[in-house]
Amino acid sequence: MLAGPIFIREAVVSPRQPRIFLMRVVYGVSLLILISTAWMLIIGTQEIRNLSDMARFGALLFQTLAPLQLALLMFMSAIQSASNVAVEKDRQTLILLLMTRLNNNELVLGKLFSSLLSIGSMLLTALPIFMLIVLFGGTSFQQVGWSFAVTIAACLAAGSLGTMVAFWREKTFQTLALVLMGMAFWVGIWESVGQLNATLLGVSTETIADALSPWQAIMAASRPSVVQSWQTEVLPFLITSSLLSLFILTIAVLRVRVWNPSREARPTQQVDEFGEVDIFGATVEGAAKAPRIVVEKVRLTSRSVWNNPVLWREMMTWAHGKKILFIRFAYWSAAACVLAALIWTVNSGAATRTTASADVSVPIAARPLAPLMLLSLVVLTALAVTSITSERDGRAIDLLQVTDLSPKEFLFGKLFGVMYLGLDLILIPLALCGYLCWNQVISVENFAYVILCSLVLNVFVTTLGLHSGMLHASTRTAISVALGTVFFLFLGVITCMVMIVSFSGNVQAQLAPFIACMLGGAIGLYIALGVRSNSVAIGAASLILPIAMFYSITSLLIKSYPSAVVAVAFTYGFATTAMIVPRLNEFRISTGRSHSSDQD
Repeated sequence: MLAGPIFIREAVVSPRQPRIFLMRVVYGVSLLILISTAWMLIIGTQEIRNLSDMARFGALLFQTLAPLQLALLMFMSAIQSASNVAVEKDRQTLILLLMTRLNNNELVLGKLFSSLLSIGSMLLTALPIFMLIVLFGGTSFQQVGWSFAVTIAACLAAGSLGTMVAFWREKTFQTLALVLMGMAFWVGIWESVGQLNATLLGVSTETIADALSPWQAIMAASRPSVVQSWQTEVLPFLITSSLLSLFILTIAVLRVRVWNPSREARPTQQVDEFGEVDIFGATVEGAAKAPRIVVEKVRLTSRSVWNNPVLWREMMTWAHGKKILFIRFAYWSAAACVLAALIWTVNSGAATRTTASADVSVPIAARPLAPLMLLSLVVLTALAVTSITSERDGRAIDLLQVTDLSPKEFLFGKLFGVMYLGLDLILIPLALCGYLCWNQVISVENFAYVILCSLVLNVFVTTLGLHSGMLHASTRTAISVALGTVFFLFLGVITCMVMIVSFSGNVQAQLAPFIACMLGGAIGLYIALGVRSNSVAIGAASLILPIAMFYSITSLLIKSYPSAVVAVAFTYGFATTAMIVPRLNEFRISTGRSHSSDQD
């Protein structure tokens, strides 16, 4: 096979793992719960009189679930593909694969398709459920087919990006951050191009965006008109995304053995008494006789370490690699694009206008700013979780546990060190909000609310990353739980707002249908955060958080901003405390003695 033995092994072993079946069941049940919730909303607030009302409900439901599935599976494809390779590097097993008879195609494509097996199983689970939506009317089987085709193409491109970056970069955090920013650039740039209302080489920017943006493609595929216009609205994206995947994979195949093993993975060089080293242990005088001798100056003087060596290492050394500067540059570039969009909205007067939908008004200025804030939170979570998993994969946790380092020093050293490294992720979105406040787009009171909520959420996601890294022995599981929790929390909030606004404006009548969703969210949070820690506080936080988020959403809809801020600050603050306090008095980090557990 083209994918090779790596994919064959994963295809044979995966069906034996309960995790695959659990993911399929949870995903299918979640879709059915969303459909049932939407139906309860519509019959609780409106009267279904004829088939036309049923058809409108079916069309609206499909146009809500199709983009939701695209966003979820694209994120999972990118993260799983990236972490699947990054874990091999952290455990130093990738070099063993490079020493085998596997060719580049089998190595790259095997890792990619083995990572996408779970995505394919979730799509197969969702297909009959989406087919059931057709029974409501307003949606055709052609729409389902084209929407799934767009989702598959986008997931393949996202997985290809994650695989290539993972083979390219050495550190796990570098890989995750670059993949997330690449995804943000892919969606954000073409969405911005579509808003220009200009022509390029005789082609409108809207047409270009439709051909290159996955969001525009899924929106086009979910409309009934796609049956007649698929040649111009959907097919161009399928072609361009396939070519993009082919281009990315070609680069990865050609460069995989050039990038690996990297300099950081090569054997440690020996130091002579004069502070000069070479890879063969030869002196400088013998360098002319030995071929390809590399000589490097090494500083033999020691540096003073603070009372908290963990904090010193995070702040004063390149613990996450020197290429973190490149990640910062990429993030600053994204922030500069958002700033340019905000300046345009302020100067044109569009920042003071709103896009209305039912009873909710969304400020124009929030459209470019909200994705940047979400990107900041996800990248900060990735930095936190990899600060723990890199220590464990490097076999440093055992050494730390036998030193006189206290649990408080380790925990707060990691917490403050990660927040120091991610200071630009915290301050730049606040600075952009300050720009809007300076131009009187938002009031000083609302700006203060944004600062408070932003700080609370940043501390929460940092603590969540550390908690997941300590709780789960498997690096892939820790990364998936931490990033997935942050992504699903905010994706759930967006979905909840869309359903409230789309299906009805009567919030009181919607409380009963959303109880099932809140209970399901509470169970999911508890499984992700506390099922292995047996913490009552985390269980309480998991139960309170979905309820408080629903209350915050309804408060925002009726423009009761202080109530929403108090709910967010209290619930996320309580959840942060519930994760921190149990770790202060015990140095318990799951080390995963059986490394076979990391194969899940």
